[in-house]
Amino acid sequence: MKDTEAPKLLAIDDVDENLRELIDWAIRIKNDDEALFDFKPLDGMSIGSIYEKPSTRTRVSFEVGVARLGGNPLTLLAGDLQLGKSETIADTASVLSRYLDCLTYRCFGHNNVEELAKHASVPVINALSDTHHPCQAAADMMTIVENDACKNGHVAWVGDGNNVLHDLVLGSAIMGYDIKYATPKGFEPNESVIERAKSIADSNGSSIMGTNDPIEAISGASVIYTDVFVSMGEEHLGEKMDAFDGFQVNDELVSHANQDFIFMHCLPAHRGDEVTDSVLDSSNSVVWNQAENRMWAQMSILTNFCNEDAWQTYWELR
Repeated sequence: MKDTEAPKLLAIDDVDENLRELIDWAIRIKNDDEALFDFKPLDGMSIGSIYEKPSTRTRVSFEVGVARLGGNPLTLLAGDLQLGKSETIADTASVLSRYLDCLTYRCFGHNNVEELAKHASVPVINALSDTHHPCQAAADMMTIVENDACKNGHVAWVGDGNNVLHDLVLGSAIMGYDIKYATPKGFEPNESVIERAKSIADSNGSSIMGTNDPIEAISGASVIYTDVFVSMGEEHLGEKMDAFDGFQVNDELVSHANQDFIFMHCLPAHRGDEVTDSVLDSSNSVVWNQAENRMWAQMSILTNFCNEDAWQTYWELR
C-alpha cells in the first residue's frame, strides 16, 4: 500500500514554502552536465501522465524529464482510459495508485484533478486544468530567476484572466515579485485566487494590481507576459477576440516597459494575435528558454515528490 499522505501539486501555492528551493535545484541540475550520467532518482519508478487535452510541451517535457531521471514515463491519452466514463475518477485513482509511483493529469475541469488527488495514494501533479497551471508557473519563476529580471521592475501580464495568470500571480507573490495584470473588462481573473495571492504577497512585502489598461500594467515592467486570447476549449467563443482590441503585445506597447525587459509566453503563440513577430522573435524574448525550463522545473518537482531523500542529497552535495 502506497503512502496515503503523498504530496499533491494542484496549484503553485501548494509548494509555497519551498518553491524557491525547487527552482534553485532545477537551475543547478540544468547546468550540471555530469549529474544525470549517474544520478537516477526515479530508477525503478513508473510515472503516469493522463491527457484530456492535446499537448506538445507538457507531454514531451514530462516524458523526457522522467527518462532523464531514470524513470519509466507512461502516457495515457483520454481515449486509452475509462476515466469518468464507465469508471469514476475516484476508482481510476485507486487503481492507478497500485501500478504507478506518481500521476500527472492535464484536464479541463479543476474539480477533476482535485478528485484524482483526493483518492490517489501516490503524488499527483496538476499538468494543467482550467483554473491552475502550476508546472508552467514553476518554469516561469525559474526563467525570471535565471534572468535576474525583477531587480528593477515588476512582472506585467497583458491578456486573459486565465489559469496561467492565476499561477503567475500566486508564484510572483511567493517569490516576492510585484505584479500588475491587465485584462479586458469581463475577463478578469478568479477573485478567490487573487485574494489567496494577496494574502501571500502581504506576508512577503510584494504587491498585486489589476487594471483594464495594458499601458498601465506594462509601464516600468521588467517582465512582459502574454498568452493566447482564446484558450483550448474556447474556440466556439468567436466574439471573445473582439474584447482584446488594444491588448496585443507589439513594439508600441513594449516601449512603455524597461528597456531590458524580458518577454515571456507559455506557448503555443498565435503570431499576429496576442503578440507580433517583432516582439516574439526579439532579443528580449526568452520564450524558448522558458519552454525548456518546463522540463527542468518538473524534474525538480518529480524528484522532490517521489524521492525526497535523493532530492535533498543532490541539493546538499552539488
